Amino acid sequence: MAIITGGAGGIGSATVRRFVEEGARVGIADVDEARGRALADALGDAALFLRCDHGNPDDCRAAVAAVVTRWGQLDILFNNAGIGWTGTFDEVADGQVAELMRANLVGPLLMTRAALPALRERGQALRARNVSPVVLFTASGLGLHARPAVSLYTVTKHGVVGLMRSLALDEGPNNVRVNAICPGIVETSLMYRTMARWGDAQTILERSRQEAPLRRIADTSDVANAAVFLASDEAKAIHGACLVVDGGVHG
Repeated sequence: MAIITGGAGGIGSATVRRFVEEGARVGIADVDEARGRALADALGDAALFLRCDHGNPDDCRAAVAAVVTRWGQLDILFNNAGIGWTGTFDEVADGQVAELMRANLVGPLLMTRAALPALRERGQALRARNVSPVVLFTASGLGLHARPAVSLYTVTKHGVVGLMRSLALDEGPNNVRVNAICPGIVETSLMYRTMARWGDAQTILERSRQEAPLRRIADTSDVANAAVFLASDEAKAIHGACLVVDGGVHG
């Protein structure tokens, strides 16, 4: 039983579908009711739409309660929701600072805090089987490195990596695993909107492909597959780690 924030978006919806393919039951947490409900309807009893702004602690608690009420437990939280931004510090308005911090860092923190009681309970129940419930974060290659003209976004994603590593230390004794996925550029509608601020998105995308040693960039299925692996028992000894999914750019 899982909650995926940003579950109606590109990476989120791909991951929801992959989790359901693997037999999971998924709460699709998103503010986009039209897309979220359509996805939940398409997946039938395996999915539940949760109207959730992860920057609102009441929404976070309600989402967790809905999943536990529906399916009896919570095994996986995937903090995937977030927004992109390009620009130097001088180019980012005051309101955008608050918006980015809320969407990319405060939201995952609040959602995790709401989910931890249920996850800790599952951790104790699963301890004898030597497996764990899981918290995952979508961070970024820019949570590990830096590039020009994406300063505030880089700050938020470094914060996500720091949050993940701190939680891994705190929650390991509770038998809750915590990891992050660090994608590079992923071809989604969010990516196109973000890249358009730099120039022609297709030109930037092609340049990014050429920069990658594999000469390709990740798509949503690559990130979804990484999430399925990290959430699975096959990854039961992986904890406090960043899995980079970027075609080798930051290898």
